[in-house]
Amino acid sequence: MDFIGEHLVPGKLGHFFIVLSLVASLAATFAYGKSVVLADPLQKGQWKKLARIFFLAEAASVFIIFGILYYIVKQHLFEYKYAWQHSSNSLEPKYLLAAIWEGQEGSFLLWSIWHCVLGLVVMRKEKEWEAPVMTVLSFTQFLLATMVAGITLLGWKIGSNPYVLLRNELNAPIFSRPDYLSLVKDGNDLNPLLQNYWMVIHPPVLFLGFAATVIPFAFAVGGLWTRRFGDWIKPALPWTLFAVAVLGLGIMMGAAWAYESLTFGGYWAWDPVENASLVPWLVLVAGLHTMLIYRNTGHSLRATHLFVLLGFLLVLYSTYLTRSGDLQDTSVHAFTGEGITKWHLRIFLLLLAAPSLGLFISRYKKIPHIAKEEEASSREFWMFVGSLVLFLSALTISCMTSIPVFNKVAKLFVSNDKLFTPLAMGEDSEFAYNRIQVFVAVVIGLLSGFGMYLKYKATGKPFLKKILWPAVAALAVAGLILGFGKIDYNKHGIGYLGAVWLAIAASVYAVISNASYIWVGLNGRLRSAGGAVAHVGFGLMLVGILISSSKKDVLSHNTTGIFISFGEGSKEQAGENLTLIKGMRTDMGKYWVTYEKDSTHPKKPLWYYHIKFESKDGKENFTLTPNAFVNYKGNEGLMANPDARHYWNHDVFTYITSLPDPDKSKEDTSTFKKQTVAIGDTVFYSKGFAVLENIVSRDKIPQAGFALTDTASVATVKVFAKSESIYTIEPLLISRSGDLQSYPDSVTAENLVVQLEKVSGNKAELGIKESDAIMQYVTLKAYTFPFINVLWLGTLVMVFGTGMSMWWRIRTNRVSLRKL
Repeated sequence: MDFIGEHLVPGKLGHFFIVLSLVASLAATFAYGKSVVLADPLQKGQWKKLARIFFLAEAASVFIIFGILYYIVKQHLFEYKYAWQHSSNSLEPKYLLAAIWEGQEGSFLLWSIWHCVLGLVVMRKEKEWEAPVMTVLSFTQFLLATMVAGITLLGWKIGSNPYVLLRNELNAPIFSRPDYLSLVKDGNDLNPLLQNYWMVIHPPVLFLGFAATVIPFAFAVGGLWTRRFGDWIKPALPWTLFAVAVLGLGIMMGAAWAYESLTFGGYWAWDPVENASLVPWLVLVAGLHTMLIYRNTGHSLRATHLFVLLGFLLVLYSTYLTRSGDLQDTSVHAFTGEGITKWHLRIFLLLLAAPSLGLFISRYKKIPHIAKEEEASSREFWMFVGSLVLFLSALTISCMTSIPVFNKVAKLFVSNDKLFTPLAMGEDSEFAYNRIQVFVAVVIGLLSGFGMYLKYKATGKPFLKKILWPAVAALAVAGLILGFGKIDYNKHGIGYLGAVWLAIAASVYAVISNASYIWVGLNGRLRSAGGAVAHVGFGLMLVGILISSSKKDVLSHNTTGIFISFGEGSKEQAGENLTLIKGMRTDMGKYWVTYEKDSTHPKKPLWYYHIKFESKDGKENFTLTPNAFVNYKGNEGLMANPDARHYWNHDVFTYITSLPDPDKSKEDTSTFKKQTVAIGDTVFYSKGFAVLENIVSRDKIPQAGFALTDTASVATVKVFAKSESIYTIEPLLISRSGDLQSYPDSVTAENLVVQLEKVSGNKAELGIKESDAIMQYVTLKAYTFPFINVLWLGTLVMVFGTGMSMWWRIRTNRVSLRKL
């Protein structure tokens, strides 16, 4: 059957270049491998030239594959499943790239693109180590290429092709029609939580960080392979610094996205996807420090091999965790496992882990090792202790994140629940992590503070004099913070609060001590101060994390007595959420807050809520516009995006937690139920009861529009809600020239309307109606985050310092080569 309107050429071209990239990367792996093992220099050079051609073909193919996919998404060619699944006609152009890497295939392509870019740099710069490094990189590229191959081999599907047609993937009656595209009016759209500018810039940086970890890994494998065990450290050091800087920046960009787009009330929640990027970074930082130890003393070469190898392998393990679907119930943004099978991901990890770790184990005893232990007064001793602490921290986080995987593996062998109780983190998973990592912060803060003042191999007595004044200054500053900052986070007891205090003091010490070292230890030579600057940034990050988290204060305490249901499974607490009635100024801590208005997106059901904040002292006012999707594109319930007001010393952060369902009709179809009651009698409604307290007659109504002869009866009704709130309303019954007109009064918080129908002595006929149409409201969660900007500033300083170190290492390496 010929289908009308399909654009098949882009897909066919995409298929061709996918196959070409698969073949070219495998050929490059073989050719580079031959260049490593051959002894004849002429043959080595010939194979290397051939390998370069294959890798260039691979790189060109990957860029073309990505470009075609972008074209398909941009042109809204919904005959392709990828375009239909991840984009829509209403998707803003700025989010088209985010739509590509929302899916598994697009994110693997992004990762592969960065491998190609880094590979081209290696080919140009690393002449001596090009062959072994590019062998590993090309093989990794081959494995990544299988992820988007979508071919079937011996009945087993390998990868998920992004160019598959919608009609071949979905089973629906419309695909029996040649003009089915006329019925496919729109796509599924990008996930609302990803429609944020951070999702355009955060994934490319994060995946560049992931890709960069393969270069030190490839150097380490190359050193083991060629038995040049320590020679690879020098050229790999700048690459390791680059990977640490970019991956760290990518992680914190993700934290900024979570802060601005997710509603868990902050920038970090120990989500499995967050942990998946943090764990490799911690291990790679540990490896970076042991590399420095080896460069200066010859110690820790074995540990360096292990940490650098694990740095990249943990990237792959994290990829498995977040893409296999095993964590989709515990993560807010893990992949569901659709398209790419778990076994494919497992084999991907195994094919890189088995040979690299096998090579490390088989060559372990041949790796040079200095038998003499380091002096306790030496820099390398405490650097190794710090590296070990980072490694153990990463191992702990990885094991805790992997609990769902451990439970699934255990159930394969033990089916009886009585024999095996599934492991669990408990209700407060954040505290489970924090109670361990807070002590890591203490240790790392102290070590990074005084470690820079130590000398390699041994340190003399002047060391104590140099660290004295930074220590005194740090104690003074930490004392001021703890004394006047009201760090009284006692939610988890005095022991945990004490640990937080210690961590703050240690972090302040790290900042002051390293800043001082630039002048005391380096005499102001900024060119070689990259390490100290990076430590200053890391210390600032710790300070920002500890203060902003321990002093995070809820503003939105429920002062109205209106309690809204947040839905089954919600962790929101009614007492920490404030419901705002439209147009009504409401008390919120030091602010008066008003839900002024709302507006909608012109092309999709996205509501923006304009919330005006006025400080009670009259010094400031501002408007925040948190937004929300409701029941959009199969995403059941509320999907909210926060908004924040930024100050130099704190943020006011708010998001929507509940609102009326906009899909419900606004037409009021409910009717009044009439009841005759006497003064003092009670009338019940679904959320409480009302008491008729009094009836008063008025002979004159002075308001405009009424004649002097018009009379009125006023009923005073007191409403007692189940929420323990009490309201007083006064419905009117007006006689205008003998005609009776009722003017009801309402309790908007209870969706209750009361109307006075008739009056006879001390008795009255009341009309009672409950209606969802009478109240427009939003329920907010609002926090203050003090000194959150210290965290973001620390991130930039740390990345800048690491970049300084990278530049310095590249420069010194070039000087060394010139001398040779």
